Amino acid sequence: MQNHTKRKYPLIIKKICAEARVSTSGYYAYLKRRYQLSDKEIRDRADFELIKEAYEYKSWKKGAKQIKMRLKRDKGIVMNLKKIRRLMKKYDLICPIRRANPVKAILKKQQVKNRYDNVLNRGFNTGAAKKAVLTDITYLTYGNGKKAYLSVMKDATTKMILSWQISQSLALDFVEQTIVDFILEHGKKFHENILVHSDQGCHYTSHMFQNLLKEHGIIQSMSNKGVCWDNAPQESFFAILKTEMDLRNYNTYEKVSIAIAEYIGYYNYDRPQEGLHKMTPYEYDEYLTYPFYHDLQLPMII
Repeated sequence: MQNHTKRKYPLIIKKICAEARVSTSGYYAYLKRRYQLSDKEIRDRADFELIKEAYEYKSWKKGAKQIKMRLKRDKGIVMNLKKIRRLMKKYDLICPIRRANPVKAILKKQQVKNRYDNVLNRGFNTGAAKKAVLTDITYLTYGNGKKAYLSVMKDATTKMILSWQISQSLALDFVEQTIVDFILEHGKKFHENILVHSDQGCHYTSHMFQNLLKEHGIIQSMSNKGVCWDNAPQESFFAILKTEMDLRNYNTYEKVSIAIAEYIGYYNYDRPQEGLHKMTPYEYDEYLTYPFYHDLQLPMII
C-alpha cells in the first residue's frame, strides 16, 4: 500500500503534505502504523472473540454479567465487567438493557371479593426450596403484533420456574393447568408450610384456583392492590424473558410456544445468577433440597 501510493501519487502527496505542513516521511510513517495492529488491538480482538462466543451461547441475548459468568463456567476465564462492556461497545455488540415500565406494573387490578392477605409480605428468600411460590400471567407480543399469554409458577427462593402454560386466550383453564402441573410435578417435595403468592386478578380469586390450593394444603397469599413490588421476582422473570428473547422472530403460535419452552429450560438449567451464588436455579434448588450439598463452600455474593 505504501510503495504503491509513493509510485502513483508522489507529486500530489508532496503538495498535500506541504499544504498541511507535515513531512512526507511523517505521512508515510502514519500509513505504516495504520495498517499494523498494535499488541493491544490484537489482545482486544482475541478477547472479543471469547465475549462474542459467550454472547451467542444457545442464541439467547446476554448482558455483560451473563457473559462474565458464562466465560467463568465454560472456560474458566475471569474477565471484569468493565472490560467486557468496553469491548462490546468498541465492536458494536448490543447489550440488552431492561428498562422499568412502572405504568404497566401498577395497572389497576380487578376489584374482587375472594381476596387473601399478603402472607408472604415480600419475604422472598425463605432459605428453602418450594416453600414460597410466586405466580402471575404476562402477555407476549410475537411476530407481527400477535398476542399470547404466559402463566408461570416460580420458586421465590431458588428462582426456578416450576410450571408454566402458554395460551392464546385468558380463559381460566390455562391457569388451572399451570397449578395442576405444579402439583403433579413437585407435590412430593412441597415444604410443609408452602404458600402460593399472586396478585388479586380474577384467575387467582376464582373458586377453581382457590379450591385446588385448599385441597393440597397450600396457603394462599396475595399482593396488595396495585403494588407490583409485592411480586417483584416474578415480574423480573417476565422482564428478563422479553429482553433476552426477540419474540418478533416467531411468526406462529406453535413456534413461539416451542421457543418459550426452550428458553425456560435454558433459564432453569443453564443460566447462572449472581444472586444464587452464581449457580443456576436448578443447581441452587438441589443445594437447598439435599443436605449433602451443604458442605459446598459457596462464593460470596458481591
